[in-house]
Amino acid sequence: MHILVVHAHPVASSFNANLFRMAVDRLRKNDHQVDVIDLYKDGFNPVMSEDERSNYHDPEINRKPVEDYVERLLKAEALVLVYPVWNYGFPAILKGWFDRVFLPGVSFGLVNGKVRPTLHNIGKIIVVTSYGGSRFRSWLMGDPPRKIANRMLRATIRPGAPVKYLAHYEMNLSTDKTRHDFMAQVESALDKI
Repeated sequence: MHILVVHAHPVASSFNANLFRMAVDRLRKNDHQVDVIDLYKDGFNPVMSEDERSNYHDPEINRKPVEDYVERLLKAEALVLVYPVWNYGFPAILKGWFDRVFLPGVSFGLVNGKVRPTLHNIGKIIVVTSYGGSRFRSWLMGDPPRKIANRMLRATIRPGAPVKYLAHYEMNLSTDKTRHDFMAQVESALDKI
């Protein structure tokens, strides 16, 4: 299977970066074709320009500034996202990637003013993330990243395709055991992709 893995963390020695490397290694060991996007390493610019916004609804023009990322997304049969949750949201670089790459004509189309999902090439999404705070505190805040994964991302891919959201909460209180147990949970999910 052709799997696109997108990573968004600036620190190579972080637990999140370890999760990313483990995910890539595990998928390759399972004989998947793995395409890796490390947004920080790429120096991805998350800021949408005035021209990009002005041409947002023109599929013949809108993808030109991010063509490589669009092509890689359109080739993927599964998407794995590895990132931390900061301030109850995505890192800015990942949010900008969604804004600039999940475009009309890429992740959705407009038919008679109605949104229609178009990423039918993607048959599964796995989110691997970590939170500084507890699940309860995230729930109180509405847990936007979980909702976006389970609602928005799910709505753009093949109808009925599964979305698996794996989160390690309370990273500020984590131990070797909690991190090890979470990595085992992620490995198990990746083995089932």
